[in-house]
Amino acid sequence: MKKKVKLTPVSILHYIRLAYRAVLFALTFVLYFAGWLRIGEPIKKPWVRFPVITWLVWGVFMVEMFMRFFPSGLESPGSQKQFRRNYIKSGEVDIRIQENNATMLVALLWISFNAVFGVLYMAGYLSDGIMVLLSLGYSVCDMICILFFCPFQSWFLKNKCCSTCRIYNWDYAMMFTPLFFVRDFYAWSLFGVSLILMLRWEITFYRHPERFSEETNEYIRCEGCTEKLCAHKDQLQSLWKHTAEMTAKKMSMLRDK
Repeated sequence: MKKKVKLTPVSILHYIRLAYRAVLFALTFVLYFAGWLRIGEPIKKPWVRFPVITWLVWGVFMVEMFMRFFPSGLESPGSQKQFRRNYIKSGEVDIRIQENNATMLVALLWISFNAVFGVLYMAGYLSDGIMVLLSLGYSVCDMICILFFCPFQSWFLKNKCCSTCRIYNWDYAMMFTPLFFVRDFYAWSLFGVSLILMLRWEITFYRHPERFSEETNEYIRCEGCTEKLCAHKDQLQSLWKHTAEMTAKKMSMLRDK
């Protein structure tokens, strides 16, 4: 029987982020559509109508991104491997990282996917509020990718875990892509900072690829992991499998009666 692995501080922080991001999305969703129903048309400037929520959302994500610019023991090793202090030489010189073709494919697919929303926005079918809600929805999906299932990992990059992910610090830029189309300080400042964060990541990658490879950096190897998300994912998958088996067994018993 496999030994259960306790949640690490890093993993607990991930669940906290999932919770408050989900609350922010749900609150914004309810307020936006409640306001829409009252006035009978899309809310063109949600940050004017709901300033407190706007400041809260803007502040929360600005703080999150600001923290990513500096080393932290409470951040995922996946985002922290870029820093020099987290480069622990393994003695190997063979750098192995996900192919750039797969990375570029992810970028092209994401840009193409969001371009559809951009075209609909510019054509007048989507409002500023919908683009904000889309970004907040992405923020929830971001945590789902980390904690439960990541399509980029499984279908494209094929990386072992988040610690070795080639595009980990693309998350905020991907999250705020819809805000590129929204002409407002709050939207463009979030998108702008996310691009700076991503650009720094890419510059560091091309200057110091050895920090991003499990073969050359012991910091992102399993034995030094401070996240242990793979163990939690295995436990969740085992629980889901067991629940499905028990459900199927009960259904079978009911049919046989």
